[in-house]
Amino acid sequence: MSDHPPYTQLQMVWPEHLLSAPPAVHLPDGYTLRTYQPGDEARFLEIMVLAGWPEWNAGKLRTYKARILPDGWFMAVHAASDTIVATAMAIHNHSDQHPFGGELGWVGTDPVHTGQGLGTAVSAAVTARLIAGGYRNIHLYTEHWRLPALKIYLKLGYVPFLYLPEMPERWRAICAELDWPFTPDQWRS
Repeated sequence: MSDHPPYTQLQMVWPEHLLSAPPAVHLPDGYTLRTYQPGDEARFLEIMVLAGWPEWNAGKLRTYKARILPDGWFMAVHAASDTIVATAMAIHNHSDQHPFGGELGWVGTDPVHTGQGLGTAVSAAVTARLIAGGYRNIHLYTEHWRLPALKIYLKLGYVPFLYLPEMPERWRAICAELDWPFTPDQWRS
């Protein structure tokens, strides 16, 4: 986003001790959860822009679609309007830091529907799908200003990945802002 200075992204990981305990998916009344169906692309791109990623386009989506696990792209749908209102992807995304990695990626919610637990629901569904897919190194990338998303990930069970020397101090500030316990001794570095 143009109103934020350059930074190093935050990373979070799903702790190994929770690999046998995938998060439960809870949806509020009036919403359903399903996986991707052909034709969902246009609404996904709208949600990405609404969620603060104006650079999303068909080309970028094509790149990610090739790495989404089968039945790993989740959509929360507002039942009354039959409209997709939240989305998240289970992505095969490995790196030196995350060999054989599975990523919880591109979580977005239409702002009209925030506060309903939909981001939590699609994130839980993706995490459960990655665990079911055999991934042991599950991670996500996010920005420090996405406080509602950070709170979702922490509540689900994700922990900060302290991969750079400045990360503990950045997470100390975030935890203070979220009123969340700062426990770096329990986090992966």
